[in-house]
This record gives sequence, structure tokens and C-alpha cells, in this order.
Amino acid sequence: ISKFLEANSIDFVSSSLKGGVDLRNFEQTANLIADCKPKIIINCAAHVGSLNYVTEKAATIVMDNSRMILNMYEAVALHSKSTVIINPIANCAYPASATLFKEAEWWNGHLHRSVLSYGSTRRFMWSVSECFAMQYGIKTISLLTPNMYGSFDSTDPNKAHALNALISKFVKAEKEGSNEIEVWGTGAPVREWLYAGDFAQIILSILESPSLKEQLKEPVNIAQNSGLSVKELVEIINSNYGNKFKVLWKTDMPDGAPRKVMDDSLFRAFFPDFKFTVFEEGIKETIKFYQSVYPY
Repeated sequence: ISKFLEANSIDFVSSSLKGGVDLRNFEQTANLIADCKPKIIINCAAHVGSLNYVTEKAATIVMDNSRMILNMYEAVALHSKSTVIINPIANCAYPASATLFKEAEWWNGHLHRSVLSYGSTRRFMWSVSECFAMQYGIKTISLLTPNMYGSFDSTDPNKAHALNALISKFVKAEKEGSNEIEVWGTGAPVREWLYAGDFAQIILSILESPSLKEQLKEPVNIAQNSGLSVKELVEIINSNYGNKFKVLWKTDMPDGAPRKVMDDSLFRAFFPDFKFTVFEEGIKETIKFYQSVYPY
């Protein structure tokens, strides 16, 4: 997001551990909000990783994310009540039994256990936003997002988003002269994918449209109503290398929920003309990014 804001000459203040602000610490968070009194917060702060990571670190994931959410809303309530908060909510907040994700049904069931630690904090974030709206009048825009991929993600396969982790493995294997790729799971799960640049473009549309900021009162899917299996993803990535890699499926690792595809009816009501990046092009750009930051 920050790269996109820079490219569009939008003034912003970035908060991150690398930048010296720990949002788990209330004093640091409150000082940041008091100093800059932002008109809008694009709240991408999260402690998250692979299915394996969020299971092994489940308690830490819940604690860290809950603290960041509460600290941010309390700081805004104290120092900047007019701030509009934009919360991306990962689609792991949808119930495990759902196959087509519809906004009106996103609380209708339990979360998949593989994402319980992180998904529960996404539901918690929405609950907190509603409570602070009731008491303090703080406005929040909630955007339900599919799995994202693109440049500038982590180079650690255990912490990167799923598709980025896959791509980084292919780049690393090519650079190191390997002809094999190990992929976790069976390859069967179907996922919808959102190019990070597309998400940034949607955020820009909201920033530039006072009417959209007023109309987006309920959670809205950022959706294309289509998905690909992990196996199909691997085949597309491998095709960029002439299909030279032998894929080793590590079937003892968890697959997660079998299908995550999002209904786009409401999205198209608000963004009727939006064009998503062609998947193969997004893959090529992400490969270029990991090639540019190798070794990692």
C-alpha cells in the first residue's frame, strides 16, 4: 500500500515495527495518533503467516493482533475521533463450511481450525469497530479480502502469503540450480486470489470518493467470484520456467479449508467498472520481485 500511495503522491505516515512503532504498545500507538491525527487509517497491521505458523504460534497470534486492534481504536477514540478506519478483513473470517462467501453469511458458523487464531481476530476487529462506532461515532470501512499476492511480501516461506511463498520457492530453486519444488498439502484446495496492486487501487478509489466512504457501511467482499486450486497455481508458476521443476507434494502438511471463493454481487454494485489484473501477469510481476530481492 505504501508504495502505491507514494506513486500517487498521497501524503501518509507509515507505522511499523521496522519504523520504530510497536502497535502492541498502547503508549506508542496513542502517541502516533495524537501526533499525526490522520484523516484515514488503512489498517494493514497484522501478525500472520502460513497455516503451520498460525497454528504453532496460535496464542501469540491472538494476543498480538487483539492488542493492536484495541490499541488503535482506543487511541483514535482519545485523540482523533474523526478518523475513518479502513480494515481489510481476510476471508479466513468466513465459516469453515462455506464454499461461496457471501457478506450476509460471514458469521454463520465456526472458523476452520487451521486459521482459528488469526480468523478469530478478524471477526474481533469488526466487533471492536462496531462498538467504537456505537460509543464514539468512529467510522470504519470493512473490506473482506481473498488471499493476496504480489510484490514486497516477506521472503520467509513460513510468513509470506501462500502464493508468494510458492513463488519465492520457485525463484530460489532456479537461482540455486535445483530441479525440485516441495509444496505443502495435496494441491486440492481452491482459493480466490487478489493482486496487491488491485487492492491498492481499490483503496485509492475509496480515498478519492467521498460518496464511497459514506456508502460503504457494511462489510464488502473484494471479489471476482472465481478461484484456482493450489495445483493449478503451481502449474501456472512452473509454466514460467518451461515446466522444468518436479513438484513434490508434502501431503502430511494441512490443506486448510477446501474452498474459498467470494461472491462479487455487492462488490460490483460499488465498483461496477473495476478491472482486476490478469492472473498470469500478476504472477510474472511477483516472480520479478523475488528475483530482484534474491538471495533471501
